[in-house]
Amino acid sequence: MSTDYIVSSLPSLAFGAPAPLTWERFVETAGENVIPAAWNDLETQLRNAMAEARNGEKYRRPASGCSLYWRNRVLACFQEKDVLKRETLIDRVWWDAAEELTSVTSPLGAGALATYAIRLKIALKRSRISKDAGNASFDRLTAETKR
Repeated sequence: MSTDYIVSSLPSLAFGAPAPLTWERFVETAGENVIPAAWNDLETQLRNAMAEARNGEKYRRPASGCSLYWRNRVLACFQEKDVLKRETLIDRVWWDAAEELTSVTSPLGAGALATYAIRLKIALKRSRISKDAGNASFDRLTAETKR
C-alpha cells in the first residue's frame, strides 16, 4: 500500500481533540518505524531547550543544528506558572515541530506519515490526562502524610 494512500486514509487529528485511533491500530495500518532520524535531532533540540529552562544544563545532549525559533518557543512555555497550562503549551510546541517533517513538495509522503505518528502520540498522551486521574494520583502520593 502506498504511503500517499495511507496518509490520506487516516482520520484527521486536531490538537486538544481525542485521538481518533489507538497506537496499535496505527501500527497495523502504517507500520512501526515511520519516524525518521531527522525527528531525533529536532526532538533533542527541544529537550535541550527544556533542560535549559529548568537550569539542567548537564542534561543537554549533542544535536546537530540549532533552531532559535523552537528554543525560544520552549523557553516561552516555561513562563507559564500553571503546570497543566505549561504542559499543554509544551505539547503544542512538539505538535507544531512535527510539521517540519512534512515536505511541502510531498504533503502525503513519508514525512507526513511521521508527522501524523508524532501527533498521534501527543493526542494519546493528552487523552490520558484528566482532573480525576490527577486528583487520584495526588491522593495516592500524599496518603502517607495524612496518617
